Amino acid sequence: MASNKLPVILVLFLAIRVEAIGVNWGTSASHPLPPSKVVELLKANNINKVKLFDTNSEIMEALSGSNIDVTVGIPNTMLRSLNSSLKSAHSWVHDNLTRYFSNGARIQYIAIGDEPFNQIYGEQFLPFVVGAAENIQTALTKAKLAGKVKLVVPCSFDAFRSESGSPSKGHFRADVNRTMAELLRFLSKHQSPFFVNISPFFSYRNNKNISLDFALFKETARPHKDNHRTYKNSFDLSYDTLVSALSSAGFDKMDIVIGQIGWPTDGAANATSSNAQVFMKGLVDHLHSRAGTPLRPKEPPTETFIYSLFDEDQRNLTSGNFERHWGLFTFDGQAKYQFDLGQGSGKRANAQNIHYLSSKWCVVNNNQNMSNATARALEACSYADCSVLSPGGSCFNLSWPGNISYAFNSYYQQHDQRADSCDFGGLGLITTVDPSVGTCRFIVQLGTSNSALHQKFTMITIATILLWLVGGGL
Repeated sequence: MASNKLPVILVLFLAIRVEAIGVNWGTSASHPLPPSKVVELLKANNINKVKLFDTNSEIMEALSGSNIDVTVGIPNTMLRSLNSSLKSAHSWVHDNLTRYFSNGARIQYIAIGDEPFNQIYGEQFLPFVVGAAENIQTALTKAKLAGKVKLVVPCSFDAFRSESGSPSKGHFRADVNRTMAELLRFLSKHQSPFFVNISPFFSYRNNKNISLDFALFKETARPHKDNHRTYKNSFDLSYDTLVSALSSAGFDKMDIVIGQIGWPTDGAANATSSNAQVFMKGLVDHLHSRAGTPLRPKEPPTETFIYSLFDEDQRNLTSGNFERHWGLFTFDGQAKYQFDLGQGSGKRANAQNIHYLSSKWCVVNNNQNMSNATARALEACSYADCSVLSPGGSCFNLSWPGNISYAFNSYYQQHDQRADSCDFGGLGLITTVDPSVGTCRFIVQLGTSNSALHQKFTMITIATILLWLVGGGL
């Protein structure tokens, strides 16, 4: 794994069309970097497009006047009220758009929901998606913003499929067909693109016919054939499956924007910085070539948003422990890896002048009775972030009781190094000696807490606990 301290050459943002590639900026972190620091980092790395998942006021104020194009998000939980109340839509536009436009924000898109078609939600949000979009559009028109910002709906990669695995047989899921048809008519009417999230990492994990080399754009990958078309990577395969689905629905010329795509660097087998480096270079080389795909030659996506800017220690772990490790940068704004598109070797900046908590860690006290240590560690992990301890993670090979110390420290840091958060029934010990081992980093948290925004902590799964307890775990 590459060092966390290496500078990144974020050539994502260079290519022929500099404006065509940006990043997702998530905020599911217990101790986020201050928005002003993040905007400095974006500017220092020539990143001029960001996609947000809400309209956090501090973030929007930091982005105002920055000349960075912004996609703002409306959470799924707001879709019902926006669908049923035009007044709510007017209020949302006034509160979340008008004042920021006045302050110099460059808002390009409004994302209606966050993957509302995702299969895990069933039909929970389907009745409200298009109605919410129509009401927001009406509110934009009244606010004289309709010509400045477009509405989009991020679509999950599981909303379309091909049972045979052939892109030419792509279609939308039967349960979303009706709503999707309404959405496509709305997007077409307002000349908005189709936002889709594509995940070669998930395709590799979930499909035995997708090899790691195929997912990573490697030339050694065995190609997939579809009639007379040849597919050399997982991205093109997924993209053209969507192209076929759009064509079957009668919208074969609709522009496509990749709303999320990336590769995680920890928390699972093959989720490593080295693989992420290979994947990102392959992706950006492919986009830079403007080769397009077999079904859309010479027509690459109009824009692509890399997922994501930072690691986020509060992300939901339902899909896997890797969910907290999608960042191009670590939680504290340090580049994870480097790659080059042949456009020079200019160094890219890490976040500067970062304020950390004190250089202190919480570890297990070996002089105490350790019989209850595993139970205490599991309790700590149910609130803190122990995702790197999972199989394939950067700290999975920590021997006992080093893994106990990691759990204790994670809890201690997340609770702002309060003395009582390193108690654990007398098993905890505060030290000023860094206990990090090899690639396993025992972090010191940032001196900025986001606890008021994130009161809920995601519990680790029972399956993860069992894996830790059985061989190599806690």
